[in-house]
Amino acid sequence: MSQITKAQPRLAFSPPKFNLWVLRLVAWVLPYWLKYKLHITKIDVTDIDRLVEVYKQSQMGRLRLVLAFRHPSRDDSACLGYLLTKMLPTAARKHRISLKSPIFAHFIYDRGIPLWVGKIVGWWYPLLGGIPIHRGRVDRVGLQTAQDLLVSGLMPLAIAPEGATNGLSEFVSPLESEAAQIGFGAMEELVRLGREEDVLIVPIGIQYYYLDQPWRELELLIYQLEQDCGLSVDRHDSLVAIDQNDRRPMHKLLYDRFYRLTQHLLFQIENFYAQFYRYEIPERPPIEQSISRTEISQRLQMLLEFALQVSEGYFNLTPQGTKIDRCRQIEQAGWDWIYREELTSPQNLSTVSRRLADRIASEADLRMWHMRIVESFVTITGSYIKDRPTIERFAEISLLLWDLVNLIKGEKSTKPPILGNRRVHMTIGNPIPLSDYWDRYQSGRRQAKQATLDLTQELQTAMEGTLDRG
Repeated sequence: MSQITKAQPRLAFSPPKFNLWVLRLVAWVLPYWLKYKLHITKIDVTDIDRLVEVYKQSQMGRLRLVLAFRHPSRDDSACLGYLLTKMLPTAARKHRISLKSPIFAHFIYDRGIPLWVGKIVGWWYPLLGGIPIHRGRVDRVGLQTAQDLLVSGLMPLAIAPEGATNGLSEFVSPLESEAAQIGFGAMEELVRLGREEDVLIVPIGIQYYYLDQPWRELELLIYQLEQDCGLSVDRHDSLVAIDQNDRRPMHKLLYDRFYRLTQHLLFQIENFYAQFYRYEIPERPPIEQSISRTEISQRLQMLLEFALQVSEGYFNLTPQGTKIDRCRQIEQAGWDWIYREELTSPQNLSTVSRRLADRIASEADLRMWHMRIVESFVTITGSYIKDRPTIERFAEISLLLWDLVNLIKGEKSTKPPILGNRRVHMTIGNPIPLSDYWDRYQSGRRQAKQATLDLTQELQTAMEGTLDRG
């Protein structure tokens, strides 16, 4: 996303305007998009029969359906779309079950996505039934729209409870509570209308694997990052091990280089914050000496905390909630200064007022930069690769480092490097009926809050249960 230099009119709510012809066009394009644009050449699904059954029951008016899917990658929505438009109808036909068109789902998306990806997304997401949500504050309009469609819409509702991508196929971020809140709100409305449908939440796991082992491409990515960070390196031994497919030396050599790169980059950013933002660097050994994985993790979390405080201090925010919650709050504060209510009628502003608005928008965007560093690394631990040094884990953390370096370099591209063709494995978990929590939910405000927390925790456990860790 390029730097913002001008204030903009406020971000208006874009209501869903589902168009069947747009869905058919997307369904036709999707297989080619997956294969040639995203390099995803195979998708398989475990327990798709569960999805067939609940989707059929939903279309028969016996229940209302929330599809809660994992969100490790920018490519998840395309995979979910392929599941619903291609794989679900095929599986239903095998069981001689006829599902009615449209076979798809309304879905919740972050209001910022069209700002990052492009205006075309802001055009066609509503036509596919998408509902924009501001995640940094209580978006009553968005949540109410999602709840109304869950109660009365022709299709289920899809939501990513993690809220944002974390880049890790084998780690589920702490879930946000919107899925439970929307589900209980729909239950209340169904009861008020005298309807007897239950609301079910279906966990859907998504994991990515490389069809081949792209160690050479990964080594080149690490080398490029080393060059960007000013590290000199001898690649000879790594390339020889890769050419000979000598796995043990290859893993160790690349891990040692990755570890050195991570430490060097951490020290560089610590120096930056110490020099210009008065960050107190914890005591550390000389630059040529290594520190432990545990210490890297601890130092990283301290640095991320300070980076958040830099943004929060500028926007005069009091830290509340988890680091992820605080990132969303900072983002919303920045948007409030960039996308201004008074600019819906710019003719009423003087030239000076408009330029002052531009100035504060530019400064807000710059201060949000510190938050962007945090949101990429908030879920990282020092042992993710070491515990299981697969090509997938190596690639995921390396691509997160690429995101960070790309952010520091100010590159406009948002497309990460492609290391190789991939396959996707999706798992349909056991549906969670909200009726199991309903008596507690309607017993009082405190009980309703606890029921929401308990349901969200059950969903967290269920989504973690969809992971295949080999």
